[in-house]
Amino acid sequence: MSENSVQFITISPEEEGQRLDNFLMKWGKGVPKSHIYRIIRSGEIRINKKRADVTSRIVAGDIIRIPPIRVASPESPAVVSAVSIQNADKMVQNLPILYEDDALLIVNKPSGIAVHGGSGISLGLIEALRMAKPELKFLELVHRLDRDTSGILMLAKKRSALTILHEDIRNGNMDKRYIFVAHGSFSEGLGHIPLKYPLHKYILANGERRVRVEDFGQASHTVIKFLSQAHGGKCFVGEAQLRTGRTHQIRVHLQHHGYPILGDDKYGVLELDKAVKAKRLMLHAYKLAITHPLTKEKLNISAPAPEGFEIHHGK
Repeated sequence: MSENSVQFITISPEEEGQRLDNFLMKWGKGVPKSHIYRIIRSGEIRINKKRADVTSRIVAGDIIRIPPIRVASPESPAVVSAVSIQNADKMVQNLPILYEDDALLIVNKPSGIAVHGGSGISLGLIEALRMAKPELKFLELVHRLDRDTSGILMLAKKRSALTILHEDIRNGNMDKRYIFVAHGSFSEGLGHIPLKYPLHKYILANGERRVRVEDFGQASHTVIKFLSQAHGGKCFVGEAQLRTGRTHQIRVHLQHHGYPILGDDKYGVLELDKAVKAKRLMLHAYKLAITHPLTKEKLNISAPAPEGFEIHHGK
């Protein structure tokens, strides 16, 4: 058994639209449903400091207060163990910090590290950072990156900064760009190509999340740009600019358009990956332009592609 302190969780754009009870059941795997319903009905769960109903729909930017909950799990230790703390320290020890002040922490996340725990992952980057930086009273993800996507990840140290940044995301006032390597011989010119395929999230029988293009899906917009050829013209390097922030958006948009990203174990082509010996998901968040939520300073953050990304920029 482990007992958590009061937690404040900020809802991301990807989580928007869920019923409160469904969200809490996913968040608190191992917590009995009866307990989830009891703490909602008793008023211990709050959304933006107000009582909430079981059927309340959560919206991006909502702040959910969750009281201390005792969770029984055969995989959970009785207390936060020394091993957990050691693993957390190891995870963040060499984490490149791209920008930090009293309100923001922006890091260059390596591929293969989940941003948060869950779905069989006991320790994500956000949990590791909280354990490694116990002096921080507040630390929340501003946005997310897929586990195998590397690059710029932004966290907020103040709730006021988080709220403003989430509003900037909703209003399109944040420029996030990714660099990728995709299969296919690109022949659509050198301009910017808009991909506006609507996306629908669904769950596989084993519980894994997937996304596909469906007419009834959420409106989604990615802009891609050709940068250079790769692997003898069989692949190409491109830039993707997010205009919306849906789950797996870049990966699914490119796959549907005929350009699966190298090393994508969910939406890629294994045979093609083997042919070019792709060793990781070739997607990296490398540029971010924002207005600082508190100082209003313009920030331009960059994270060079990691070693082994095999990118050769072309004119």
